[in-house]
Amino acid sequence: MRTALFPGSFDPFTAGHLNILKRALTMFEGVVVAVGINQDKRGFFTMDQRMEIIRQATADLEGVSVMKYENLTIDTCRELGIHHIVRGVRNMLDFENERAIADMNRRLAPDIETLIIPTAQEFAHISSSAVRDILRHHGDTSQFLPEGVRLPVII
Repeated sequence: MRTALFPGSFDPFTAGHLNILKRALTMFEGVVVAVGINQDKRGFFTMDQRMEIIRQATADLEGVSVMKYENLTIDTCRELGIHHIVRGVRNMLDFENERAIADMNRRLAPDIETLIIPTAQEFAHISSSAVRDILRHHGDTSQFLPEGVRLPVII
């Protein structure tokens, strides 16, 4: 089965992430959504909460699995026998950053290819950091999240 890895912090998983995931599923039979642990960052949501949000968002999608990881993305790909990484971008700044990471990964693992997918225009304004800011101020984030996602209560 041709499978891709879709890595990220997904703090939280947004409608834009779901758009990228659905489009990746048109190219791959399966996509592993890999929630990264970054020791330098304290997440807004816990790892378990982020994984549950993704499970809610993808409950009706076939071929999606969710996991956490804390090593290099290419090492996770090797462990799983995956040769494709999917990354989404909203704008040129995102693209330049993702291209640099893809170039480094290609040097470290020439057998693993990165596909950079621009998000659909209607989701280009959505970022996890903006959603977190809205949540911090107790605003309504429903239009920025996948349908059916219920976020944990933030105090």
